[in-house]
Amino acid sequence: MNYVSRNRLWLVVLSLLVVLLAVANLLWGSVSIPVSDVVGALTAGNVSSEGTRFIVVESRLPQMITALLCGPALAVSGLLLQTAFSNPLAGPSILGINSGASLGVALVMLGGGGSVISGAFSVSGFVVVIAGAFCGALLVMGLLLALSTVIRNHLMLLIAGIMLGYVTSSAISLLNFFSTAEGVHSYMIWGLGNFGGVSLSQLPWFAGCCIVGLVIALLLTKPLNALLLGPRYAENLGFSIRRVRHWLLLATGLLTAVTTAFCGPVAFIGLAVPHMARLLLGTSNHNHLLPATMLLGSAVALVCNLACVLPSEGGILPLNAVTPVIGAPVIIYVLIHQRKIQYFN
Repeated sequence: MNYVSRNRLWLVVLSLLVVLLAVANLLWGSVSIPVSDVVGALTAGNVSSEGTRFIVVESRLPQMITALLCGPALAVSGLLLQTAFSNPLAGPSILGINSGASLGVALVMLGGGGSVISGAFSVSGFVVVIAGAFCGALLVMGLLLALSTVIRNHLMLLIAGIMLGYVTSSAISLLNFFSTAEGVHSYMIWGLGNFGGVSLSQLPWFAGCCIVGLVIALLLTKPLNALLLGPRYAENLGFSIRRVRHWLLLATGLLTAVTTAFCGPVAFIGLAVPHMARLLLGTSNHNHLLPATMLLGSAVALVCNLACVLPSEGGILPLNAVTPVIGAPVIIYVLIHQRKIQYFN
């Protein structure tokens, strides 16, 4: 089997895995519901109670779709940043972009006294929170791109991103200090991460923003492949580095902002999943790597969502208590074997 056929086979396998995990997310939750009732609720058929229908349609279905979209959004953001900065440790959380989006959300949530929360705001509140997160993410991304023109060393640029994250975290701490108890509590709960923050009525807005960002990323496939060989080579092929960076800034800012606003600052998915896709396919070609990263991001997010409901009657685990268990071993493996793995060539 040649290289292209093998990668296509992996894409088919990942697609089937995502479908199976999506079904499992509908069947498995903190409340035990018979399969017949789940099918009845989804097909407008007979169910044992209206409460069961509400749980399946208003809770599990939006949560499953949110994880299905949030995973690839974060994973693609990480892939774009790793390619743009030629750094395997680049990611929305490491470079401080999540912190920038969190600062924007904190200004809305804490400035509003905690009255605007990720799971209960209206359409107008949705617009305000997304705008705040988007501006915060773009601010940090803009600063990083500006610093990349001055700081040529990728390790130093990574450290600069971490420092920006510390600055935004400091601003968030000050907002928490001067905020009300209700505001601090709602922001703390939001910060733990949760795929259940998108209601059925808000789902079209969330899905629309994610799909727009992912489509922009797919349109950047050719310039991203050119960037693997260096900025000068990409310019010789006719790509404007400045224009590519602007589109990359827009896609990453939008994807990071919408996921952070609704699901909290989810850790490790954006950093670890692109590496998992590279190790699986054995290539840095974005023609195959980008779709694989999207599918693998969905699979990992759905697995994390399932793990969050493992306690069953004991409650639901915070999302950011689960993602490091999957992401941290991957990063440790990459750090140990980085000389054997060719990422940017």
